[in-house]
Amino acid sequence: MVFGKLIGGLIGFSSGGFFGGLLGLFVGHIFDKALRKFKEHESPEKLAAIQSTFFETTFTLIGYLAKADGRVSEEEIKQTEQLMGQMGLTADHKREAIRLFKIGSVPDFDPEETLKIFREVCGHRAQLSQMLIVYLVNTALADGKFDKNEESALRRVAQGLNYSNFAFEQLLRMIKAQGSFAGGGYQQYSAGKNAKDDLTTAYTALGVSATASDGEVKKAYRKLMSEYHPDKLMGQGVPDDMLKAATERSQEVQAAYDLIKKSRKN
Repeated sequence: MVFGKLIGGLIGFSSGGFFGGLLGLFVGHIFDKALRKFKEHESPEKLAAIQSTFFETTFTLIGYLAKADGRVSEEEIKQTEQLMGQMGLTADHKREAIRLFKIGSVPDFDPEETLKIFREVCGHRAQLSQMLIVYLVNTALADGKFDKNEESALRRVAQGLNYSNFAFEQLLRMIKAQGSFAGGGYQQYSAGKNAKDDLTTAYTALGVSATASDGEVKKAYRKLMSEYHPDKLMGQGVPDDMLKAATERSQEVQAAYDLIKKSRKN
């Protein structure tokens, strides 16, 4: 959102030259920030619509992703049902999720209309787009494999969410790396021959390089923890019975950060 900064800067420059332009940019920035906060506080009806759209989009696209290789196997259905259980869905939501999954998994399903509706209802909340991709990548990795057809389907979804190739690649690397720390599993290797690989994965999970300063690492960690915070996600429009996966993701981020801190103390 840059309209306030742009308009403020132009008005300031025309009336006060260079310094007036700087002042206008600052005032415009304050305006943009206030407007963004205003938009985040939706009415209860609007928030309910966002939650419903997020839920419908997620499970419809999970079905689309499952049939990316041309068919939906019994194993994929079982894995999806397990994923729904891990999310902590209510019985009613689970039945609805299965119905949506079936819609997305039909051979001629086109995700474009689903993505269009998502952009219209949820598009002003970038964090929901990111969480949607997180859920889809979790699904793709549920069987321990990530084939080209699944990646191609994910890329199509990311493009529909207006992600650049670079942004999608970075997010995909981070999600994969974060998943490596499920259950704090790094601890069994941190003192062994895989310690260096684990540390590299930890930096990738936080989206920083090994040469990043302590301050930069902490900033990246805090940003991710804020993004995965249940209260914030509920405010953004993630249904409360879909928050478990986000909570687990924050634990993975914590494990990655702890490993980095430990390595820097040695």
